[in-house]
Amino acid sequence: MATNTAKKTPETDTAATTEDTVAARTERTARTPDKEVVGPPLALGQEPQTVTLAHHLDIEDKSFMPGDEIQVAPAYARHLHNQGFTTRT
Repeated sequence: MATNTAKKTPETDTAATTEDTVAARTERTARTPDKEVVGPPLALGQEPQTVTLAHHLDIEDKSFMPGDEIQVAPAYARHLHNQGFTTRT
């Protein structure tokens, strides 16, 4: 069994670390779209696409009916379109 011999260094400034974490969390919250993005997560800088489903679809244990509008990552929107799950627009 291997043993990690690296020494742990104490954090130098926990107040700065906490402020950075709060700032990052606030930025993530500000970028969150109105609707929940289903399927694969968005890459940095991507905007979600709204698609209208043409068929019943289960994604992540959630059931979506024909005509439902969902927000997905652009690559997933292309995948759903190629598979025939989205309406023609």
